[in-house]
Amino acid sequence: MWRALVFIGLLCVAAFGAVWLADRPGTVLVTFGGYEMRTSVAVAAVALAGIGLGLALLWAGVTTILRLPSRLTFASRARRRARGYQAVSRGMVAVGAGDPIAARRYAGEAERLLGREPLTLLLKAQAAQVSGNRSAAEAAFTQMMEEDETRVLGLRGLFVEARRRGDAPAAHEYAAEAVRLAPAATWASDAILEARCAGRDWRGALEAVERRASLGLVDKATAKRHRAVLLTADALDRVEHDREGALRSAQDALRLSPTLIPAAALAGKLLSDRGDLRRAAKVVEAAWRQQPHPDLAEVYLNLRPGDSALDRLKRAETLQRLSQSAPEGRLAVARSALEAREFERARTALEPLLAERPTMRVCLLMSDLEQAEHGSTGRGREWLARATRAPRDPAWIADGIVADRWAPISPVTGRLDAFVWAAPPDVLVAPEIALSDDVTADLDDTQKALPLPEEQEATPGPETGIAEIAEPAEAMSPVMSEGEQPTPKPPMPEPPMPKPPAAKPEPEPVVFPATPPDVPRPQDEAAPARRSVFSLW
Repeated sequence: MWRALVFIGLLCVAAFGAVWLADRPGTVLVTFGGYEMRTSVAVAAVALAGIGLGLALLWAGVTTILRLPSRLTFASRARRRARGYQAVSRGMVAVGAGDPIAARRYAGEAERLLGREPLTLLLKAQAAQVSGNRSAAEAAFTQMMEEDETRVLGLRGLFVEARRRGDAPAAHEYAAEAVRLAPAATWASDAILEARCAGRDWRGALEAVERRASLGLVDKATAKRHRAVLLTADALDRVEHDREGALRSAQDALRLSPTLIPAAALAGKLLSDRGDLRRAAKVVEAAWRQQPHPDLAEVYLNLRPGDSALDRLKRAETLQRLSQSAPEGRLAVARSALEAREFERARTALEPLLAERPTMRVCLLMSDLEQAEHGSTGRGREWLARATRAPRDPAWIADGIVADRWAPISPVTGRLDAFVWAAPPDVLVAPEIALSDDVTADLDDTQKALPLPEEQEATPGPETGIAEIAEPAEAMSPVMSEGEQPTPKPPMPEPPMPKPPAAKPEPEPVVFPATPPDVPRPQDEAAPARRSVFSLW
């Protein structure tokens, strides 16, 4: 629109000039070489404009002819460059698709068309990596280091190749050089932090974390958490030879991250060993309110060495109140009550945990409770069998590794603060225990007598001629619940008189034992009388 307005404005100016010249008549006289030319002012103005336009067109034609070779050369270079970048694009696609043959072909074509361009060198290196030619890849990355704009990229490629061949010192040198050239390179700062953590240089790792936080590579919350983890790792390493320094590091870690369980457990234990029981209890209680954990319960229950089992039970009940009846609090109470021989309190604490699927620790604790209260019983073995099929309890997990103890870095990837407290996934879930299981078969209260087949005949004895079937005394005793007094039995009747050999009496049924072998039989119980099969029903 603005162009149209400008054109209309210029047209108006030209019309105004033409009208102005027409209103002012005059004569223009030109004398040149003996010739004399006379014309009006308007015609002279039009002639001058035409001559100027012709000269402009002539100059444009001459310059076009003079610039034609350079323009042809530039067009050829542009086409060559376009073909080169097209080869780079197709080569990157081939690298992403995992086609080493196409990647090498396009890399060679791009290098021929573009020369030592950064993208060409990158494609050449990646094509060599896809093909498995590590030496060619390192050569390409080394060429990148000769140019300022690709030096950091070359360092990263050499760093990756060094880690692939297991050369940790060389990888560390490349990362350190990259940090010096580009402090904001995330991969380089991560590599420096990982190397210092792997070497257990916790103070150097703290400096790396501070530098990352100052550059804005990590947020403030993550930086504080990493500092707390590194201080806890430093405290764990110094606890054997410098307990005061370890305590300071653990307390600094707690100030940065109050929910860090290993720091709280270590600080509580060190304060307890020093005799500062009040501060130790406060540290553990504060962490317990945030996240109940068995390590915290272990430290809290053993704050004062030599306490009785009842004293530990009281402290366990305090933890249960602080955690608002969390599972870990109930487990701590149940374990302490079991040690104090308070079996009913242990059962009361574990009862809510048995409503759904009890975990392995709950099943093992119930087995210990049954065996401690009733001795070696079938129910104790039942809980042991259920423990093998129960869901696993929470544990420290990092990159698929389940560990009993916390560690500052992952044993697989070396990542800082990788361990989390969570329940391992149930990869394989075993079926429920059937009543016919060998462990729980003695819990079946329904005992049945199995008679002999009718076609089977008893073999007469050598002296009496009667088939006598031996029955143990325990086989005829009824099933008694625990604590129930045995009922006196009538005396054993006299054995029947021998009959003539011709008579063949009916065989008596074989009765399987009705009393589980775990239930003791009173010693003073008289021998029970012989019963029929129907007396058991």
